[in-house]
Amino acid sequence: MPLPTPRVLLVTGASSGIGRAAARQAAARGDHLVLAARDERTLKETAIECDAAGAASTLVVPTDVGDDEAVAACIRQVLDRHGRLDGVAHCAGVVAYGRIEDVPPEVFEGVLRTNLLGSVTIARHVIPVLRDQGRGGLVLVGSIVGHLGVPGMSPYVVSKWGVRALARQLQLENRDEGEVSVSLVSPGGVLTPIYEQAANFSGWAGRPPPPVDSPEKVARVVLDRIDRPRKRTQIGLANNVMRFGFTFMPGVYDALVGPLFRLAANDLTQPLPPVFGNVLRSVPERNRLLGDQVNAVVGVSRNVVARVRQLSGQDR
Repeated sequence: MPLPTPRVLLVTGASSGIGRAAARQAAARGDHLVLAARDERTLKETAIECDAAGAASTLVVPTDVGDDEAVAACIRQVLDRHGRLDGVAHCAGVVAYGRIEDVPPEVFEGVLRTNLLGSVTIARHVIPVLRDQGRGGLVLVGSIVGHLGVPGMSPYVVSKWGVRALARQLQLENRDEGEVSVSLVSPGGVLTPIYEQAANFSGWAGRPPPPVDSPEKVARVVLDRIDRPRKRTQIGLANNVMRFGFTFMPGVYDALVGPLFRLAANDLTQPLPPVFGNVLRSVPERNRLLGDQVNAVVGVSRNVVARVRQLSGQDR
């Protein structure tokens, strides 16, 4: 059964990155939008963009997805205003870099709170609504690192493995409602501000590893999964190659992932002191659609040069 037109959609993480792109695209389709994230000011900026793009309506609901009461209140506002909820694009997420022993406990827990427990909380309050209606879709944004391991991002990796497990559990638990869907979308590197907003205890700035996709590309897939659900979707040319190596060639993968990740997913030209980023609180001035990183090929090339210089200096 097709969803109504215009749809009533909740977009989390709507103040920045993939969530902001999804909100804009849904607005261009003329949907009713409910925009959720922690910072009200940048949510209102997104709402202005959505109104200009043609949204049927916009509702701004500042919400910390890790707060059960806040999520419950958000869903009540959706139902009070629209009487239904057709789909949820759950895009909220945060990142932390660093070895496990170097990441402060509150930061590690903060990443799990937003990424994993936030996904659980969204599902806890959204799934009953969809089941009562007998239709609707929940799309969880995971990550390629929810299918493999990378050094120096343990909080994020653990959280996204958990999101993948959660999606699978929800799919099993809702098989009896054929028009209720749960989809997992797993991007690779995406040009969003999440890397610049990250908590970082690794000593170097993070960056999206190539090949890098745009947030608009990921958003298109996320919104499509509301109408055309699929249990699992990978976005990124290298995703399946990495998954294959991790699963079927673990020795080779483990030997290569450390040095390759260092070159591809860090900026070795930009030393960084420890920062808490936006894990424990929103950083509104960094909320925007796109990240500021240089072209991925340029970034990797600079890293190679920097690494050669480091090694040359060590050899003297």
